Amino acid sequence: MSLQAAFQQAQEQVKTLSQRPSNDTLLELYALFKQGTQGNVSGARPGMFSVKDRAKYDAWGRLKGTDQDSAKQQYVELVHRLLSAQ
Repeated sequence: MSLQAAFQQAQEQVKTLSQRPSNDTLLELYALFKQGTQGNVSGARPGMFSVKDRAKYDAWGRLKGTDQDSAKQQYVELVHRLLSAQ
């Protein structure tokens, strides 16, 4: 299976989790997805009153410099760990 196919499959599988992941794990999934699909973070950092958006932006920003294929692979591995922990 190609990395892109595994990444797409993981995107579907994450929706089937029986328990909602922790906020930190959700941020990690979001950041890996964004880095894998769009590359490095772009745009202005949200203001301090946009707590959720700011956390998402910061999580994505921590992955700056990670190549897209590596981010996709890490996303797939994280989803598989979450599924196996159910």
